[in-house]
Amino acid sequence: MDNLQITEKKMENFVLINIEGSLNSYTYTDFQDKLYALIEQTNVCMDMSKVTNISSAGLGVLMSAMETGEEKGFTLYILNPSDIVKMAIDSTGFGEMFKIINSTDEIK
Repeated sequence: MDNLQITEKKMENFVLINIEGSLNSYTYTDFQDKLYALIEQTNVCMDMSKVTNISSAGLGVLMSAMETGEEKGFTLYILNPSDIVKMAIDSTGFGEMFKIINSTDEIK
C-alpha cells in the first residue's frame, strides 16, 4: 500500500509543507486538496526531500498549483527535491518554470 504523509507548518510569509512517501494516482488527492487550498491564500514551500516516487498525477498537481499561485500572486517553492522528484520535473521539459530552492531563506 502506498503511503503519503503530509504535514504543514505556518511560517511568517509562507506555509511549509513536508511531503514524505509516494505521490501517485492513489495518494495525490489529499495532497491536491491541501495544496490548492493553501496556494490560493499564501506562498507555499514544499519540502520534497523525502518523496520516494512521483507520478504524472503528482506532477499535474504541482503544475496546476503553480499556475493558480501565479494568478493569485503567490509562489510555489520546491525545497530540496529528491533525485526522483528532480528527474520527474526535468522530464516534463518545464524544469525552469519551477522555483527550486535549497533553503527557506530564499523565500521572499
